[in-house]
Amino acid sequence: MTEKPKDTSDPSAAQRSMPSTAEQSAVSSTGRGVSSPFDSPTEQFPRLSKDVPRTDDELGLDPDVPPVGASGTAPDASPAYAYASIPPAANAPTDTGRLRRRNGENRRGTLDFGLFLLRLIVGGTFIYHGLQKLTGWFNGPGLDGTRDMMEKGGWDHPTVSAILVTIGEVGGGALLVLGLATPLAAGAVLAVILDAWAWKQGMIPGFQYKASVPTGVEMESILAGISAVIILTGPGRWALDRNRGWATRPFAGSFVVLLLSIAAAIFTYWYLHGGNPLTGIGPFN
Repeated sequence: MTEKPKDTSDPSAAQRSMPSTAEQSAVSSTGRGVSSPFDSPTEQFPRLSKDVPRTDDELGLDPDVPPVGASGTAPDASPAYAYASIPPAANAPTDTGRLRRRNGENRRGTLDFGLFLLRLIVGGTFIYHGLQKLTGWFNGPGLDGTRDMMEKGGWDHPTVSAILVTIGEVGGGALLVLGLATPLAAGAVLAVILDAWAWKQGMIPGFQYKASVPTGVEMESILAGISAVIILTGPGRWALDRNRGWATRPFAGSFVVLLLSIAAAIFTYWYLHGGNPLTGIGPFN
């Protein structure tokens, strides 16, 4: 006879292996087994056996390491690493000429237009007389007639003198009208007109401040004064030099150009003509 195997299984173990009612319902609703009590919304969370650690001992921190900001550390001690620093953004320009004009500041009114008219009149006058000497236009003597005139007037180098005066009047006058290289242009016409003033003044003793021809120096005095004014004021904004500093803000350089122009006129007159143009004027007798 064969003996029936004895059932050695523990009935309590069998009961534990059987799923509970809640697990059976979870399997029927989700189609999968329950692996954790937290997967079943009907199960209650297990109670934690220990509170959340809050102290350094509970967290296992080293008590020898001082916390941040604890006493004993230098307040100005720099950290072991350097923070990345971003340079501040550059401020936008706030003092530009365009912005001042837009905001109504630094208004010049009719100043630039007045300087343009001044340059136009003075530059046009020099161009007119220069073309008389260069081409003979406007009933002028031409280049040969200018050379003969200067030779009769006592100039030692009449050809060089005629070329210099013609270039100074035509070139300087044209640059004045355009407002281009204005300090040099005004300096050139100033030197030319000062030599013309000295030449006429030296013909007859006595101060010849009158409009008579050929010895009167009234016109030459006015043109010399206006040329000096343009050097000191600049051409204004109605000029090709409008973006240059000397156009609207002339300063020390203008005095330098003025002095150089006067010095050039004195040297040219002394070298090419000679004599003292101030003879007969007050203490210069």
